[in-house]
Amino acid sequence: GRSPVDGFPVRPAPGGRTAVDVFPHGAYDWLLLNGFRAEVWSRPGVTAEDLRARAGLGLRTPRDTRGVAVVLGAGNIFSIAPLDVIYQLFADNRVAVLKLNPITDPLLPVLEKIFAPAIERGFVRVITGGAEVGSALVHHPDVAAVHMTGSAATHDAIVWGSGDEAARRKAEGKPLLDKPITSELGGVSPTVVVPGRWSRADLRYQAEHLVTQRLHNNGYNCIAAQVAVISADWAQKDAFLAELRAAIERAPARADYYPGSAGRVRSARAAYPQAQIIGGRTLIEGLRPVDSEQALRTEYFAPVLGVVELPGDTGEFLAEAVRVCNREFIGTLGMNIIADPRSIAELGAEFEAAVEQLRYGTIAINAWNGVGFLTARASWGAFPGHVLADIQSGVGVVHNALLIEDPERSVIRGPFRPAPRAVLNGEFTLSPKPPWFVTNRTQATTMRRLTDFAKRPRISALPGIFASALRG
Repeated sequence: GRSPVDGFPVRPAPGGRTAVDVFPHGAYDWLLLNGFRAEVWSRPGVTAEDLRARAGLGLRTPRDTRGVAVVLGAGNIFSIAPLDVIYQLFADNRVAVLKLNPITDPLLPVLEKIFAPAIERGFVRVITGGAEVGSALVHHPDVAAVHMTGSAATHDAIVWGSGDEAARRKAEGKPLLDKPITSELGGVSPTVVVPGRWSRADLRYQAEHLVTQRLHNNGYNCIAAQVAVISADWAQKDAFLAELRAAIERAPARADYYPGSAGRVRSARAAYPQAQIIGGRTLIEGLRPVDSEQALRTEYFAPVLGVVELPGDTGEFLAEAVRVCNREFIGTLGMNIIADPRSIAELGAEFEAAVEQLRYGTIAINAWNGVGFLTARASWGAFPGHVLADIQSGVGVVHNALLIEDPERSVIRGPFRPAPRAVLNGEFTLSPKPPWFVTNRTQATTMRRLTDFAKRPRISALPGIFASALRG
C-alpha cells in the first residue's frame, strides 16, 4: 500500500520534471561518501504525485508474472550481470537465465552461491557457453524477453542477424529477434572541463580525476571517459594538459585482459599520427569536434584518451560543449562535467540549463558517472529515445532500485576538491580522494573494508575505513 519513493525527498527539476534524491539515504551513506549526491529525474510533465503513484513497476501487480528473461552478462565489471538479473526479478516479475560472458566463467560457482535461494526455487539459472549458446537462448520459444550489456555490434547481430540479410531486415524494419530486448551498450563518453581559476593542487587533482575516468579497469568500462572537452582559450589549458600527461604516467599499469583491446589501440594510433604513448597508454590531442572524427564515433574500450578543444571562456564554451556532446558523440549512456564551485556560481541558471539540455542517461558534476553505477538506487541506462535500427547506448534502464517508471536520467554531484582542502576553500565535505581514483595509494585496503562494511554495517568499522581512506 506504499510507494517505494516514500521516505525519499521529491522536488521539482528543470523543464517540468520531478527529481527524487536517492543518495545519500541514511547516516552511513552520508558518512561514507560525504559530499556526493545522486538524484533521478523523471521525464518532462511527470508530477511528484504521478511519480509516487506509478513507482513499483512489476511489484504493483505481483500475480502478473511475465515469463522467462535471458540476461546476457557483461565481461568487464562483475556486478553488472547479477544486478541485471535482480532487475528482471523485481522490476519485471520475470524469472531469469543468466548466460555469463566467457571472461567471467570462473565466477560461476560464486554466482551460484549468491543466487542459491533463487536457484533452489527455480527463479534463476546461471549458465556458461559461447555465442551459439547465447543465440539459442535468445531465440528459444519459451523466452519472453532479453536483456544484454555489451557493444552495439553484438546487439545488432542478435536483433538483425549478420551480413546482407541483416541489412535487408533493418531496411525493412523486420528484426530477426521477435521479442522485447533491453540493453546497455556504452558509447563514447565525454568529460567537459569548464575553464576557471584553479590552484596548482586543483589542476593536479582534476587531472587525476580525468585519468581515473578513463583508466579505471584499464578503460574497459562502458562509461569510461574517452574524450576530454576543454577550452582552447582557457589561460590554464597548457598547465592542465601537462598535469594530465603526468597523471597518465603515474597511473599504475593494468593488464590488457579484455579481448580485442590491443587491436583497438593500434587502430587509434594509426588514425592519429599525433598520438602520444605515455606509460603504455595513448593520449590523442588535437581532435576536431566533427562527426567524422573516429575518436568521437568509435568506442575504443581500451586505455585511449582524446582531447577536443573548443573556443570560448566559461559560458560561451559550456554552451558549445553541450552542443558538441549532444550532436557529435555517439552514445548517450553517461558524461561528466568538471567545474569549480566559483564558475558554477558565476554561471548560475546558465549552468543548470546546460545540465538540462544534455542528452545523457547519467550526468556527473565533479564526479565520475561511475558513482551513478555505484548506487543502485540511481537509474542506469541510455537517455530515452533510441530505437532498434539506431540503438546507440541501448533501450531501457536497470538498477533503479526505487522502481521509478520511465526515469529520464540520473544526475550525480560531488565535491570539486577532497578534504581537508575542500573545507579550506568553502566546500563542506569530509570526503578525501575517492578510493576509485587510479592514483589512490590505499584503494585496495579501503575497498576491502567497504565491502566488509556492506556485508555487515556497524559503527565500529567506520574508523578503520576512514583511516585507510585518508591515507589515499
